[in-house]
Amino acid sequence: MERKISVRFQQWKDDPNRKPLLLYGARQVGKTYSVLDFGKTHYSNVIYVNFEANTEAANIFARDLNPDRIVKELSALYGQTILPSDTLLFFDEIQVCERALTSLKYFCEDQVDYHIIAAGSLLGVALNREHHSFPVGKVEMVSLYPLDFEEFLWANGRSELADLIRESYNSNTRMSLHETALDLFRLYLVVGGMPGAVLEYREREDLDYLHSVQKNISDAYIADMAKYAAPEETARIMEVFRSIPTQLAKPNKKFQYRVIKSGARANTYESALTWLKESGIIIICNKVNEAVLPLTVHHNPSFFKIYMTDTGLLCAHFSLPAHLILQKSKQLDTIKGILTENYVCFALRVAGYTPYYWESKGSAEVDFVIQSRSGNIIPIEVKSSGNVRSKSLTQFTEYYHPEYAIRISSKNFGLDNEIRSVPLYAVHCISD
Repeated sequence: MERKISVRFQQWKDDPNRKPLLLYGARQVGKTYSVLDFGKTHYSNVIYVNFEANTEAANIFARDLNPDRIVKELSALYGQTILPSDTLLFFDEIQVCERALTSLKYFCEDQVDYHIIAAGSLLGVALNREHHSFPVGKVEMVSLYPLDFEEFLWANGRSELADLIRESYNSNTRMSLHETALDLFRLYLVVGGMPGAVLEYREREDLDYLHSVQKNISDAYIADMAKYAAPEETARIMEVFRSIPTQLAKPNKKFQYRVIKSGARANTYESALTWLKESGIIIICNKVNEAVLPLTVHHNPSFFKIYMTDTGLLCAHFSLPAHLILQKSKQLDTIKGILTENYVCFALRVAGYTPYYWESKGSAEVDFVIQSRSGNIIPIEVKSSGNVRSKSLTQFTEYYHPEYAIRISSKNFGLDNEIRSVPLYAVHCISD
């Protein structure tokens, strides 16, 4: 599968001042495949060191952290010559070997031009442990997410359609294949962007089997909770995880601790939320009290919503047959609305934005507010259908006078009173 991360890898490779690259991402988002695919395409050889599978490799780092010795012994272990600039060293599951993580500092400081990428499952969680010596300032950090909708189109042989969507977005002209793109968007909601799920659906086109694949991924997440957290903390993490569908299905989607269980308090479950966020399973969207620059100063950590990073897993989390979501019946409009809002939050995050939400002192609420790279504050309203009436967005624009606003819905591209209409299938295009 073609992934956008390969462009970032190429930029890193071409940078004469590169540091070791540390790749974050939830389990099964394609970290190992993406790195190996890039390495085999752009290097003469790849040394793939999986610390979870090869304990002997971890022993190499136990003696000292001298890069020359480590490289020499890795060459002997794998029977390949490691050539500076022409060999990719890939340290996978690096959270298993603390010393390997610390060694990245010395590889950065070493004069020899070794190309190193490190990755690991639940790396964000593991690196929060006190006993890890993190190489501060000595690594570049990049995140990999599930496939966005554009990558989903590429994976399903729809590159030409993806190009047409970008052309229509850039020119803000109507998309001729609008209904085709909407149908594929609805399919993406239930399949999601986990590479395993995308691949299995592409090969089988079986929604029932797809559900079992997604359940296996969720089960793997639950297993990791037990592996990387203390027993009491594991129980709290699982309670928060299982409450996500209920949290999002409420008319008021703001996270409420009492939904987890009666009497639940923030001080008990804050660390569980942090664990899920750092593991890449959820995205936390904070409220902003004022929609003015910079948004990070005005966010309110006491009020937030949580979304999952993959709509397919969220769909499976609702325990609903996927084919029901694809039907155009209004019976499941609420669930479709939840999946759509979740998708938009994820798409904005992948595009590099930190999404917030805003609400007035009355009842008005704007789904998302982002700060663009050029310094604009942009309100974004999400509609899962073609009903685009919104008093909240009007109230926001009258109060803050943004340069423009965005309404995401099933309607085609267009512009109405400084509100830009962006179809559901084009959220990944939003940029300066």
